[in-house]
Amino acid sequence: MTSSGTDPERPPASAAWEVLLPAAAAPPRARGRALQAALRDAVRSGRLARGARLPSSRDLAADLGVSRGLVTEAYEQLTAEGYLRSGRGAGTWVGGAARAARPPARDLAPRPPGARADFVPGTPDLSLFPRAAWAAAQRGVLAELPHHELGYPDPRGLPRLRTALADLLARRRGVVADPERLVIVSGVAQATALLALALHARGTDAVGVEDPGSPQHGALYAAAGVTAVPLPLDDEGTDLAALRSSGVRAVTTTPAHQFPTGIAYSARRRAELLDWARSVDGFVIEDDYDGDFRYDRAPVGALQGLDPERVAYAGSVSKSLAPGLRLGWLLVPEALAEEVVERKRTSDLGHAVLDQALFARFVERGDYDRQLRRCQRAYRERRDALVAALREHFPGARVSGIAAGLHVIAELPLRYGPQRRFLERVAAAGVDVRALAAYAHARAGREEGEEGTPRLVLGYAQLSPARIRDGVRLMREAAGV
Repeated sequence: MTSSGTDPERPPASAAWEVLLPAAAAPPRARGRALQAALRDAVRSGRLARGARLPSSRDLAADLGVSRGLVTEAYEQLTAEGYLRSGRGAGTWVGGAARAARPPARDLAPRPPGARADFVPGTPDLSLFPRAAWAAAQRGVLAELPHHELGYPDPRGLPRLRTALADLLARRRGVVADPERLVIVSGVAQATALLALALHARGTDAVGVEDPGSPQHGALYAAAGVTAVPLPLDDEGTDLAALRSSGVRAVTTTPAHQFPTGIAYSARRRAELLDWARSVDGFVIEDDYDGDFRYDRAPVGALQGLDPERVAYAGSVSKSLAPGLRLGWLLVPEALAEEVVERKRTSDLGHAVLDQALFARFVERGDYDRQLRRCQRAYRERRDALVAALREHFPGARVSGIAAGLHVIAELPLRYGPQRRFLERVAAAGVDVRALAAYAHARAGREEGEEGTPRLVLGYAQLSPARIRDGVRLMREAAGV
């Protein structure tokens, strides 16, 4: 180090003008702010190293061809912010408070793996998003929305949207939809988190979850301090004996189309679930993630319609429009309503008003019904294409689960096993698939599946019929049997 405390390897002070010169070319009115921003960025990035002495305001102004007052003002501003330090008669130096600027922001959003065929379930066809109708609804909302509605909303959501959704859900899903108990949320994930917090506040420390089931449920409950207790399934739904012996007083279910097994809860099991909830003064949480999509008959109505005081019902537009909209709903039993609404208020002060008003208009004008019909036709065609391709390329394959939703369960003949080897081969061929065992909460279940007959969860919504056929053909070729 030199006697002045600077590093001889650092850029000389005279180099300051080089990093600041572009700012000097800014329009006169913006030149001062541009000079300050350029100097601030140079310190953050390390181009002006910590401890480096800067030229005098007179010399730097001459180098840059600007007034000395602009440089003096910039030095004073950045000294006040901590980027520079100065002493009377001792000059101006780069301070030690600033750290190097962070690298560019990374995008951690889940993205397709670049596979030749991606059968991972859970993703809709995002190209079906109704851009023209959505844009028209947006223009209409911006033209008609009163100024006062741009303030903080009711934490439950705009009354207009809650009313429109209550009518829609009662008509399409058979729920008992009281707009006063309807809460607009940013998807089923937030609905689950709010319910977990409300239940925890009531003393609940454990909630049952289906096994196999959605891997998100366990993480969401854990974040709220609630333990997720895996409960096995039988052919009718959640195993009631296991539920009763678990000691839990709340259970999360997907009764219309269980994920991932694809079964629909039987009428008997639905009634038994409600009897259990009443007997323990507990609740059933119904995740109706794709209840609108049934291809062989009208969809079975939601469980909530049988007992709205024991069932909390959650849904979203993630499968019908796009998950990126982060828009969903939660119908809350009266016993949980106050706590859920308060949790919603303190978490985000309410959902985005423009998004709510836009979706309300979309529902009111029939655009959402048209979108659901469009998706229904597309996804039914793709399911049919997948089933036909499996029959052609994997003779003897068994497709299970009801004709609904965005995925099927395919059990391949034993000759294509063991499952571990099959998955390795298709992955090497560029086909991304998931085994049913991957959704088991218990490790033992996953290990057993690795050596058995391939049982696959095949999502099809994101693939065209042609790509579905090509993907199944690639799997068959990779299997090598």
